[in-house]
Order: sequence, then C-alpha cells, then structure tokens
Amino acid sequence: MKRHLLQENPVRHRRWLRIIPVALVMYTISYIDRTNISLALPSMSRGLHMNAVQAGSAAGIFFWGYLLFQIPGGHLASRGSPKRLVSILLILWGACAVGTGLVQTWRELWLMRLLLGAAESGVFPATLILLANWFPRSERARANAYWMLCQPVALILSSPLSGYILGRWNWRVLLVSEGVLPFLWLVIWEVFIDDRPAKAAWISRQERESLEATLRRERLQTVNEPHVSFRKTLLQPQVLLMIGVYFLLNCGSYGYLFWLPSALASVRKLPSFSIGVLFSIPYVLAGFAMVFNSRHSDKSRERRLHVAVPLILSGVLLFGAVFESRHSTLLSFALISLAAAGPFATLGPFWAIPTETLPKEVAGAAMGMINALGSFGGFFGPFAVGIVKQRTHNFVDAFFLLSTALAASGIIAVFLRKEKRAAWDLPAAPLEETTSG
Repeated sequence: MKRHLLQENPVRHRRWLRIIPVALVMYTISYIDRTNISLALPSMSRGLHMNAVQAGSAAGIFFWGYLLFQIPGGHLASRGSPKRLVSILLILWGACAVGTGLVQTWRELWLMRLLLGAAESGVFPATLILLANWFPRSERARANAYWMLCQPVALILSSPLSGYILGRWNWRVLLVSEGVLPFLWLVIWEVFIDDRPAKAAWISRQERESLEATLRRERLQTVNEPHVSFRKTLLQPQVLLMIGVYFLLNCGSYGYLFWLPSALASVRKLPSFSIGVLFSIPYVLAGFAMVFNSRHSDKSRERRLHVAVPLILSGVLLFGAVFESRHSTLLSFALISLAAAGPFATLGPFWAIPTETLPKEVAGAAMGMINALGSFGGFFGPFAVGIVKQRTHNFVDAFFLLSTALAASGIIAVFLRKEKRAAWDLPAAPLEETTSG
C-alpha cells in the first residue's frame, strides 16, 4: 500500500501543478475583467453621468450576455475540445474588455458589458468539463475549489493594484490595461493545457491509462441508471433546485461585490488605494473558506450540506452587519468580511454535483444552464441595490435584501438530492510499477 501511494503522488502532483494553475490564472483574468468595474463605478458614474440605477444596470447587464452561450458552450465542451473553445473566448472577451474602457456614454458601457458577458459565457462550463476530464470524483470538489480560488484571488490581487491605477490615472486606463491580459495568457494556455489525459504527452503511458480507467469507470457508474431524455434531464428537480440556489447566491454575492466599494466610500472618504485594500480583506477570508470547505466535502463524501450551511451562515452574518452598521462601523465591516466567505466556500462542492449525478453527455449542458440562469442573479442583485439605494439614500436596506437572498439560497440547497454513496466507492485503477516519464 505504501509503495502504491508513493507511485500515485507524482501523478497527482503533476496534474495539480500543471492544469490547475493555468486554468486558475485564466479565469482570474476573466474575473478581473468582469468585476474591475466595481472599483471604477464611482468615478465612471461621474464621468458618464450615470445615476445609481443606471450604474447598477451597467454593472449587472453583463449577466444577460452571460446567458447566451452557457448551454451551447457546455455542450460543445462535452462533445469537443474545451481547450480550443476557451482559446477562442480568450480573444473575444479580451477585445470586449478593452472596448469597455473606450466607451463615451453609459449606453455604450451598457452595450460593451453585455458583449463582455456573451464572450465570457462559455468559459465556465468548458473549464468545469476540462477539470472533470482530469480529476476523479474523490478529488473533484478540491479541483473545482482550487480553480475557483481565482475569484477571491482576482479581487485580492487586483483590488489594491486597480485602486492604485485608478488613483494614479483614471478608470479608462484601468479597464484597458487589464483588458489586454487575456491576449497575453492565450499563449500559456495553448502550450500547457490538454483536453484529457489521452492527449497529454507529459505523462507516462501507465499514468495515462490508470487515470483514464478510473474516470471511465466513474462515467459508467453515472450513466448506468434509467435513461432520461436530454430535455428531461435538464428539467429534473435537482437541476431546477441548483438554478434557484445559484440565482440567489449570485444576487447576494454580486450585489455585495459591485456595491461594497461605493458603500465604503459613502461611510468614510478614503483614497482609491485604501478602498482597494479594504475591499480585498473579505476575499482573503473567502479563499481560506473555499479550501477548507472543499477539502472537508471530499473527505466526508458529502456535497449538499457543504453548500447549504455556508450560505445560511453568510446570510445571518450579513444581516448582523446591517444591524451593527448603526452602532459600530468596525464590527459591521468585520461581519461583512466574514459573510463574503459563504458564497465562495460553496462553489467547489456545488459544481461537483452535476458531474457526479448526471450523464457525461448532458452534464456540460446542465452546468451551462445552471450557470446561465443562475447568473441572472448577478444582474438582479446589483440592480436591486441601485434601486433601493436611490430610494433610501443609504445601503442599509439594500444590504439587508442581499442577506435575505443568501440565507434563502442556503435553505433551498437543503432540499438538493443526496449523493449516492456507492458512486464514491469505485476502486482506483492501480498504477504499474514504473517511474514517471
């Protein structure tokens, strides 16, 4: 047994160190280009003469575009090459991100954000399919979570830098300079990523065959159930519940993300760099929460409660932050920082569920539909905050609304179907006693 583990570790480490970092940086860039408008929003609102409702609409319209190619993107990635699809999308979203920094009116901004969403829409399901091609079920929540660390990492790394660029130059320089990053990373993506082990020349034949055999047995176990049509698979209760969970999760997390810098600026006048530093603190905590929750999910072989509990707790903490905002700014910010961890902590276990409960042929499209319809929350959350803020002239009631959405998301997650324990007990394919090639 000890000898077997010694042989398995190099295989595991090679996959984790090659696939995950390249995918992580790729989606980090995507997330930066999607969310850097949050720091720029106050100065953009002045420069483009936007009111709060227009600003919230421009920030959130991204997710209407994000709807367009989720299901086709997941379907193409499942049946074709996720690597090639992402390469094409890197070019398209880079062009749109640069264009966002060149707009002259809020309507042009609205249009460019819509196109940016469309260009990024196929990246998420394609990358989930890529990871499912490389990481067996016992590793999948961690693989998903380590890749999705890009979301808090993007905010942690880019917020101070974006704040500095914003303070040193302006929002146009910020959006254009960060918009060119996809073109630079395209070269790395093409060199280092392979669609599946069968196409990878950097692992030995024995390693390749072992991994392919394990993944093949898992797929057979998933599909050896009563046949359900493609349409019925996408409309089954499990998928619909996941859409509801993800919609409310995004309402809360994106409403929080896009408006927190403005809320901080409204409480105390601070330089852009200082706001960027404060804005990054909640996402440091979110990164730790993602790793811990996904590792515990894989170890305990449970997904559902690892989604529900962090979301309910996040809603309670954000509600507490709203209540304390009238009494203690410091305590309120501490609770807000802790609340940010909940939505991120759920992502690894949440996105492991479709590839573990649906046939491979429809899993990509199902994930595309969940991500597409659920991502509408990313529009309604910021938009609702803008409306409430304009009517009440403060963020208290708006953030209370976000806390309710997060708690409701967790409550719905309780009703997700439990995983079949037998699906976790597939034996791993033994590795032959050879050294790595």
